[in-house]
Amino acid sequence: MKRKFWNWVKNEGQEARTLYLTGEISDETWFGDEVTPRMFKDELMAGSGDITLWINSPGGDVFAAAQIYNMLMDYSGRVTVKIDGLAASAASVIAMAGSQVEMSPVAMMMIHNPITVAIGDSKEMQKAIDMLSEVKESIVNAYEIKTGLSRNKISRLMDAESWFNAKKAVELGFADAILYTEEKTENDINVDAMLFSRAAVTNSLLTKMAIQSKPKEPIPNKVPADKLMKRLGLLVH
Repeated sequence: MKRKFWNWVKNEGQEARTLYLTGEISDETWFGDEVTPRMFKDELMAGSGDITLWINSPGGDVFAAAQIYNMLMDYSGRVTVKIDGLAASAASVIAMAGSQVEMSPVAMMMIHNPITVAIGDSKEMQKAIDMLSEVKESIVNAYEIKTGLSRNKISRLMDAESWFNAKKAVELGFADAILYTEEKTENDINVDAMLFSRAAVTNSLLTKMAIQSKPKEPIPNKVPADKLMKRLGLLVH
C-alpha cells in the first residue's frame, strides 16, 4: 500500500471517534494481502464508542471495500456514515455499513457492476466472467440489506451505472437522511430527486443517431391539377 486512504481522529473528551475515508480505496488490492486489513482492524478495535465515518471517494478495490464493510458491520458501536462529496463504486459498498447514512445536499452516490482486467485464453476469460458475477452478487447483498430493494432492481441499477443525488438516494433507501436539513421543512429543501443512468443516456443517443442517419424517402414530384389539365389539352390538340 503506497497511500493510506483512511485517517482516525479522536474526539476530545469523548469515546466517540471520527474516521475519514478519502480518495481511492487502496491503490493496491487487498486480495491476498494480510497486513493492510489487519492494520485497519487493529486501529478500528483500538478504541471504543460510536464512530462517525466521513466518505469522499471515487471507489477502488472491491476486496478492500468488502473487508472494511465486514469490520464496520461487526463493530460493537454505532457507525454513522456521512457522505460529503462522493461515494462511488466500492466506496458506496462501505457506506452501506452505516447504521445511519446521511448525505450532503450536494453529494453524489454511484453504483455499477464490478470491473477487472484479465489476460489469457478463453478459459481464463471465462474464469474472470464467473468471478465478476460472484463479486456482483456479493455487492448486491450489501445493497439489499440496506435498501430492502429487490435483487433484480438493484442489478438493473448496477447494469446502468446509476448516479443518485442525496434525495434520490434517500428515496431508494441507499441513504437515510440529508445533512444540514434537520430544521428545514420539505418545502424549504427545493431539491429534486435525480437518477442519472449512463446506459439510458447512451441508448437515447444511439436512438437519435439512428433516426438522423436514416435515409430520407424522396418526395415525389407533384403537379397541380390545373397544370396537368393544360398539358393534357396540349396533347389532344
